[in-house]
Amino acid sequence: MQIHIEGSRLPGRVCRPGGDFAGYENIHVGVQRKDRPGELFGLLPGDAPSVSWTLDCTATITATTASATAATADGVEISGPYVQDRLGGRFVYLSWGTVDENGLFSMFRRAKLMFADIGADVLEAAARSGHLTARLPLSDAKGQPLCARVRPPVIEWSAAAPA
Repeated sequence: MQIHIEGSRLPGRVCRPGGDFAGYENIHVGVQRKDRPGELFGLLPGDAPSVSWTLDCTATITATTASATAATADGVEISGPYVQDRLGGRFVYLSWGTVDENGLFSMFRRAKLMFADIGADVLEAAARSGHLTARLPLSDAKGQPLCARVRPPVIEWSAAAPA
């Protein structure tokens, strides 16, 4: 299965301080490799008009409901090099950070895309079709890089192939 992440409304390459946000320059975002915060896939600038990543993974249907038409939320197990597996479930991290003049990335916040927040019918359809697509804005209401657990309706999950 492939996970397609489509991000829009990025915060920009420079975000000024405000509230509890320190402010940063040369902001970039990428997908964090499992258990390796310093290893990122598809690092892209925060001022891009939009971003997308395609992650190869494995989806296994482990249980079904009594109707045998949809997996329970725990009935589809997704694994892969960019799928985190912690207490509370499996998810993908989008890591925000700065890139210095030597190309060194320094993370300052992350967004967590939880598979537990995907409807069981969408998750099973994605396992069967081979496509799970997430669409989300990448800046919050203050215009800062989106962080913490990202839940619907902010993120929209579907079993459709990307556009």
